[in-house]
Amino acid sequence: MTVSEDSQLQVRRAAAAAVDAGAEELVALDVSQPLPFADAFLIVSGRSERNVGAIADAVEEVLAEGGTRVARREGRAEGRWVLIDFGDLVVHVFHPEERNYYALERLWSDCPVIPLQEALAP
Repeated sequence: MTVSEDSQLQVRRAAAAAVDAGAEELVALDVSQPLPFADAFLIVSGRSERNVGAIADAVEEVLAEGGTRVARREGRAEGRWVLIDFGDLVVHVFHPEERNYYALERLWSDCPVIPLQEALAP
């Protein structure tokens, strides 16, 4: 199984919203093979706790405008790592230190990368 077209659209919309809110180092992974409950992970970094929260809010707002509801959100209070579960898409917004510590890209390195160039084009 590969990531669905709907999930690809969600990833592109989430990535664009994250960049608009100041996200850096975006990586999208197709996790549909190893995980039965998600198609894609979007992993991004924010420069500070406040920026992490703003990125998470922006992603949630943009996807809600398209009718995508949040199933679960964790980590908002600390501002170091926010996880937003949209069902088929899970967005991880990290403070740089936590991103290095958890190293999700390394953990899921056998999963295909979803290209984001189109979503991030000016």
